[in-house]
Amino acid sequence: PSIDLLEAFVEHWKGITHYYIESTDENTPAKRTDIPWRLKQMLDILVYEEKQQGAAGEAGPCLEYLLQHKILETLCTLGKAEYPPGMRQQVFQFFSKVLAQVQHPLLHYLNVHRPVQKLLRLGGTVPGSLTEKEEVQFTTVLCSKIQQDPALLTYILEKQERAGAQRGIQVVSSPTWCRGPDLQHILHSQGKKTTSRESITLPKEAPSHKEAPDRESRLDGEPGAAQASNAQQPAETENPDGGIGESNLITSLIGLCKSKKSRVALKAQENLLLLVSVASQAAATYLVQSSPCCLAITEHLCQLYQSMPAFLDPADIAALEGISWRLPSAPSDEASFPGKEALAAFLGWFDYCDHLIMEAHTVVADALAKAVAEKLFVETLQPQLLHVCEQSILTSTALLTAMLRQLRSPILLREAVTFLLGTERQPEAPEDSPRTLCAHLIGHCDHLSDEISIVSLRLFEELLQKPHEWVIYSLILRNLEGRLYVARGSPEPENYEDTLGVCFVCPGHRDLEEDPYFTDGFLDSGFQPSSKPPPVPATNSDGKTAVTEIVNSFLCLVPEEAKTSAFLEETGYDTYVHDAYGLFQECSARVAPWGWPLGPTPLDPHEPERPFFEGHFFQVLFDRMSRILDQPYSLNLQVTSVLSRLALFPHPHIHEYLLDPYINLAPGCRSLFSVLVRVIGDLMQRIQRVPQFPGKLLLVRKQLMGQVPGEQLDHQTLLQGVVVLEEFCKELAAIAFVKFPPHGPHLNLSP
Repeated sequence: PSIDLLEAFVEHWKGITHYYIESTDENTPAKRTDIPWRLKQMLDILVYEEKQQGAAGEAGPCLEYLLQHKILETLCTLGKAEYPPGMRQQVFQFFSKVLAQVQHPLLHYLNVHRPVQKLLRLGGTVPGSLTEKEEVQFTTVLCSKIQQDPALLTYILEKQERAGAQRGIQVVSSPTWCRGPDLQHILHSQGKKTTSRESITLPKEAPSHKEAPDRESRLDGEPGAAQASNAQQPAETENPDGGIGESNLITSLIGLCKSKKSRVALKAQENLLLLVSVASQAAATYLVQSSPCCLAITEHLCQLYQSMPAFLDPADIAALEGISWRLPSAPSDEASFPGKEALAAFLGWFDYCDHLIMEAHTVVADALAKAVAEKLFVETLQPQLLHVCEQSILTSTALLTAMLRQLRSPILLREAVTFLLGTERQPEAPEDSPRTLCAHLIGHCDHLSDEISIVSLRLFEELLQKPHEWVIYSLILRNLEGRLYVARGSPEPENYEDTLGVCFVCPGHRDLEEDPYFTDGFLDSGFQPSSKPPPVPATNSDGKTAVTEIVNSFLCLVPEEAKTSAFLEETGYDTYVHDAYGLFQECSARVAPWGWPLGPTPLDPHEPERPFFEGHFFQVLFDRMSRILDQPYSLNLQVTSVLSRLALFPHPHIHEYLLDPYINLAPGCRSLFSVLVRVIGDLMQRIQRVPQFPGKLLLVRKQLMGQVPGEQLDHQTLLQGVVVLEEFCKELAAIAFVKFPPHGPHLNLSP
């Protein structure tokens, strides 16, 4: 209590300046001098003085001295010179502690604001800097202050030229100088009295802390003093770009985010997240319009994308699921592959961008999502997706699938869906040959390369699981509106007698007896879908076919001689029911906000028939499904997986078109059930040409289940296709069961 605080404060500051005047050893590290101790004493005095101040908001004598004599400005200059070695580290620490521990709103003062800007220019510019830890602590304090007072954002990020023009001052930066007489001149000049309490005036629409004193005093009224105090320092050459690219908090944070030290990078990312989530509309608008925030974040994302190898195995990409920005590095115990580290870094930063967009102010989130869509999706990914090179298509499609899997932000999901599917609302037509990205991606599902077909189908399967209504509408529902797939001119069947003349296997096709599959031995070969005659389809009170009949239609579709699951355990239909119930509940919860109708659109029997087109997506899937006996096993699994995902959607038109075998199809139309019936017809002809078919089929199933060693067999593709066909029919039966009635599961019925 007996110590004069101001006298002690000045004494410590003079001790620091005298070191530079008297010292001749340029190699002694700063931490081995008395500079760190004196800086700590100055900090302690400032904090203690503030606690002793009776009037809240008043600056004490020591703080006045700090501001009047531009101590922070001088320290910034000393830090830039890095003399003695390690001085920059000491300066960052002192700035951070002063701004954090002194409660007075210091950043409103020009003599604090200006050296803060200069210090930001020193940080985040050199990768692997020795002061990264101190730099990130410094940005943490600034971001915390901005969160408390968003109005500070516009000043910490403000262009130098504009700031100088507004305040009528000469904008200067740290001069280029060498140690010796020039340094001594700068230090001795600190004794000059300058303008007291120079402060930055904040705009009315974004007021600063209420307790900030002298907000009305501006430098405009004392240009002579300001210019005199700066006369000895050469003016900085103006940057034609406005100086934003090299002198603000954003670029410092982005630079620190690239640090090889994971803890530094993580802290910088958290600071940037704090910055973009600022609550002020004005600050968020400024962040978007007058800072490089969105551009810098997106450019780093594109740089990480370009740093990956040109070709990556889709299996390796899929194996790196769950990469998080908080833990971007993949577990070390996983198998390594070329490009793994670069891939993990890209997926980690993409996850971070997605998280930023979720947490950011709406203005920032919209702008950042659009920047990612434009720079990454359109300019970087699209040319590779449209490339003729198979490796380019494979890698880019697999990467896009991985990004969709990680995507959580509704705003970025909207941009991704628009990029992939476009905005066309009209039903598709067979003659359409649009040159859109969506058309190319759908075409890739039926590519000559099976690998490209598989990764493209995976992309659409991932897309179908995203909570965005436009996905299912654009691919499916816009083509099913109006139910043109149902024959007009006759009422919908109320009972079994109304379906006479309709094949019990495929009621929608009265002309099956004219189909070549069914004239050449299908119906005459003794084929029976079931060991019993087909039951009469029971109907409910609303006239709809009972769920048991629909389930049996799928379960009995594959002939007995082509079934093998009965010979093995744990391959029953009940397992599919359990899985389908969970998936259907999940799908129903996802689509609940979309307000889908509970029943199909009523038909007008007097309406003339119009041609129906299932759409390019269903066209490709049905074409692939019709070739299930000739395609590789892995491709068949992917085709059936996408179709089962579609069948889970609780929209009545999708349910009817994919899961009701008894709909009266319009001429020339096909449904999933009719495609399956034609596949069965083809199968029955081929069975007769394969010797020992049942035994070989059972052996192939055991091979696929890993129960016996794999060995190449004749007709192996056909036999594997039959196994997939049997399991797919059971899966469809299970989905139909849990979906009945179409608007909810009905588990008290037993097939």
